[in-house]
Amino acid sequence: MQPAQEIPRTSPIGRRTPRVDGPLKVSGKAQYTSDFHLPGQIYAVPVEATIASGRVITLDSAAAEKMPGVRAIFHRENIGSIFRSVMGPGFEGIIDERRPPFEDDVVRYYGQYIALAVADTFEAAKAAADAVRATYAKDTPNVDTHLEADDEPEVVATQFGPRERLQSQRGDAEGAFANAPVKIDQTYVTPVETHNPIELHATTAIWDGSRLTLYEASQGVFNLQGILAQMFGLPRENVRVITKFLGSGFGGKLWPWTHCALAAAAARQLGKPVKLVVSRKMMFQTVGHRPRTQQRVRLGATADGKLVSLHHDYINHKAILDHYHEDCGEATAFQYSVANLRVTFGRARRNVGSPTPMRGPGSVPGLYATESAMNELADQLTIDPVRLRVINEPNIDESLGLPFSSRHLLECFELGAEKFGWSKRTPEVGSMKRDGLTLGWGMAGCSWGAGRFPAEASVQLRDDGTARVACGTQDIGTGTYTILAQLTAQKTGVPLDKIEVVLGDTSLPAGPLSGGSLVTESVVPAVFAAADNAIASMLTVATTTPGSPFEKRPATDLAFDAGRVFAKADGSAKGVPFADLLRRANLRVVSGSGTSGATFGNPQPKFSTHSFGCHFVEVTWQPEIARLRVSRIVTVIDAGRILNPLAGRNQIEGAVVMGIGMALFEHTSYDPQNGAPINSNLADYVVAVNADVPPIDVHFLDFPDQQINELGARGIGEIGLAGVAPAITAAVHHATGVRVRELPIKIESLLV
Repeated sequence: MQPAQEIPRTSPIGRRTPRVDGPLKVSGKAQYTSDFHLPGQIYAVPVEATIASGRVITLDSAAAEKMPGVRAIFHRENIGSIFRSVMGPGFEGIIDERRPPFEDDVVRYYGQYIALAVADTFEAAKAAADAVRATYAKDTPNVDTHLEADDEPEVVATQFGPRERLQSQRGDAEGAFANAPVKIDQTYVTPVETHNPIELHATTAIWDGSRLTLYEASQGVFNLQGILAQMFGLPRENVRVITKFLGSGFGGKLWPWTHCALAAAAARQLGKPVKLVVSRKMMFQTVGHRPRTQQRVRLGATADGKLVSLHHDYINHKAILDHYHEDCGEATAFQYSVANLRVTFGRARRNVGSPTPMRGPGSVPGLYATESAMNELADQLTIDPVRLRVINEPNIDESLGLPFSSRHLLECFELGAEKFGWSKRTPEVGSMKRDGLTLGWGMAGCSWGAGRFPAEASVQLRDDGTARVACGTQDIGTGTYTILAQLTAQKTGVPLDKIEVVLGDTSLPAGPLSGGSLVTESVVPAVFAAADNAIASMLTVATTTPGSPFEKRPATDLAFDAGRVFAKADGSAKGVPFADLLRRANLRVVSGSGTSGATFGNPQPKFSTHSFGCHFVEVTWQPEIARLRVSRIVTVIDAGRILNPLAGRNQIEGAVVMGIGMALFEHTSYDPQNGAPINSNLADYVVAVNADVPPIDVHFLDFPDQQINELGARGIGEIGLAGVAPAITAAVHHATGVRVRELPIKIESLLV
């Protein structure tokens, strides 16, 4: 008997795959939020407060209301009811600025919206907004950059619910530090960083009776749906949120901002679609930022480099009313082995808009402090910084007492050192030269959490040989459209160019928010389950359709692969394309649905789940002209199985570029007199550009994490940013002898 024959096919998983949505983007056919133009649409422009602390006494809109094309000037007295929202379970109901717009006359930060001009054209709305005059009772704003923690109770409110200020503790950190032979006690500061994706925040709102539809630049359409339903007193099913394409978000578009509710309220009042696009200047004021952090790190170690004590005490600034917590201690308790540890946090109120997550929230500034301290300890001990980390590698997550689901940080260090040529490093400051330049070499480790949000998906097989996969999650520019196509192709064998991917709409199966680098790992089981169920339906059709080659055979005798139904005994070479069977049955489609549960936030986990990695950095220093450049970076990432190496490399490269900006350029400054962001534009807020970016050599390890999902894939959007800044500051010290502990690195700090 001849063995069954199979039709060989190449798995789309792990293959460098160009983005399936790429042609739409490069041709201009992809519609972002502000690209939607609805019949009868009018435009809204907010009026911004020009103080950061005080109260609105009068608001004069008479001149603005008489301007041509102006429909209305909305303010506290005429906007209508906008209710507060409350948090629900999991990640439902999260909003950073919980006070609804126009709720009172108190001004708590510069740029706070105090009115809204609506007109037939954007130009008319902008002119009307500029014509509104406000008088204020002014107070002196507090935008002090030195942070001292507010007097708060031991358990405080945060955007994710109550948190203990004593975040983690084991052993006797105080006593062990006091008796340690070698000590480090330093404070590290990261500045305010402002999200600046190319796509501005935007909302287009339209009402149809009691039903509200929002075209929104959002990283979490389902969370926004729930919040708007509360704010406008609607059943959740009466609110639809659509985000087909997003021009990046970096965390700033995770949660709703006040302009969303204002656009919806104006559309309700006027009975027309209202579009509101936040200006670049407003991006620095009203839609979040990474908060300033001040972190004291104390390390105690033996003479041979074994950590005996670790203290990490950090403070972040927050808005006057809100409870934002930047979790700088997220990685501290498990990154290295230490018997005695204490991590605490505090927060300082300031007259600024609410902070919000920014790529790698908490972990990125937190690892800047702890990895910088590890590098300082290595120098003090005259131990190679890679060797110091190897000495302190944990066997388990010592904070939870749990095994890691997968941890290959030592392999990252080994491969990174090899690719970078780390063995050639001489540790003395300024000792390495090339082409008349002084070289500095530095490195740091990194980590980021892993897990799954709940997810649902549906898969259809169609009578024309195509497939459709749908999930309500959104693609924020990271390649989610392509990943879902790859997953569907893997299960069904339908070619990528014959798979329709539908995302970004609350009318679709509920999908995860695009945050925490958790979308890919969340949707894998849901899409696979949906495809399996669609295939099961297809096998039923094959066995029940009159005239089918498989009529009356048990479905258990059949299999499905490469888009064909076949008898297991015969092999796929004798299979029948599913489209032929559907046409024979006079069926347009068969469908399947799938769900997957959450693991993120599980109160009783069995494993500690994280991704890991490291960065090796070279800088060049030319003291004669005070020129510092990042000249070379090697990054190694342990993130489970990489589903699309092309998009994966792009994600890490982009994150590393942000790390260069974090280390060398990015910071938002506030005027102490009026509380305004001073550098609120892309000319004065400096980000890394092509001329600042050196060759970036990215490597992925291949250790699938089967505790996360069937493919062993973890997310990679954020881990590439963690650890870049401390690697750069270590390289700068190696080149110049100057230890930079407050970002960004300034040339004047190096002129010693």
